Amino acid sequence: MKIALITDTHFGVRSDSPAFAKYQYKFYDDIFFPYLEKNNIKNLIHLGDTVDRRKFINFKTLNDFRNKFLLRLWDLKIDSHFIVGNHDTYYKNTNEINAAHELFTTFDGKHEPYIYHKPKVVEFDGFRILMVPWICPENAEETRMMLEQESADLICGHLEVKGFEMHKGVINNHGLDRTYLKRFEKVFSGHFHKKSDDGHIYYLGTPYEMVWSDYKCPKGFHIFDTETRELTRIQNPYTIHRKIYYNDEKNDYKEFDYSQYKDTFIKVIVEKKTDYYMFDRFLDGFYKMTSVHDLKVIEDYSDLDANSVDDDIAEKAEDTTTLLDNYIDQLSTKLDKGRLKTLMRSLYTEANDIDV
Repeated sequence: MKIALITDTHFGVRSDSPAFAKYQYKFYDDIFFPYLEKNNIKNLIHLGDTVDRRKFINFKTLNDFRNKFLLRLWDLKIDSHFIVGNHDTYYKNTNEINAAHELFTTFDGKHEPYIYHKPKVVEFDGFRILMVPWICPENAEETRMMLEQESADLICGHLEVKGFEMHKGVINNHGLDRTYLKRFEKVFSGHFHKKSDDGHIYYLGTPYEMVWSDYKCPKGFHIFDTETRELTRIQNPYTIHRKIYYNDEKNDYKEFDYSQYKDTFIKVIVEKKTDYYMFDRFLDGFYKMTSVHDLKVIEDYSDLDANSVDDDIAEKAEDTTTLLDNYIDQLSTKLDKGRLKTLMRSLYTEANDIDV
């Protein structure tokens, strides 16, 4: 039997951003569901954090999730198993009230998913998998006993294990000791967003980018074969975060291809800028030639290796139009600031159109 494994989908991420929702569903429409259908995959395990926010959900996010994810699973007759993650549960001391139980039902009694807020062993054609949800005070003792005594082949869970990268370059130093899980053949887990493994414990990683720390980290989902014990990663080719290292001594930007940056978040890191007019025209092209979600510029770091520029610095960087908007926001005036911003943007665009 082949089982699709996906985790940390975080529907509603970035405050229910429409830009990220579009990016997420492009992956599901083009990669995820076509693969499941083509390869006749009929079982899925979601390893936790289906939704992004513990306390509430946006109605538009919920509607899209139902129609574009859940109903597609049921239309394909895929048995779906959802493990409760820390982002799915309302309280911190118990998993009993969780997004899966409250939201992931069809209310027709026919196509209900399997939901695990407590540890449980599930058999897939005789192959035993221990489902381990987020460990909280309420289920901690039961989870400990099952990890010590249960005879399962492997674990699928939402675990916090010491010694693994949570995000790029950030190591987790608390939680379960990995030796505690040695008695199981393999451990597949969600929770940490960066894909990593030690040959025994596998953090599968998010299916797509969500923050800048995901930049250039492999994304996708996995297929596990219960017969061969092989784990296969299906790559997501789509990215939403892009970096451009600007150097007008090495590159000619007059014929720059803007189309490849459509619907992305961009950081332009300036290595060398000698022609200021060309640079402004280069930036302006992102607004005229394509549609970008956000553009940040990192300047005046000529004495640094561009690859070493910290993302925290980049988050504070601003392009010209953002600087204008921020300046207007700080003005003490009774004038309509919205109209002022529109006028300044118009003047800025007009100035860039002037041939010199």
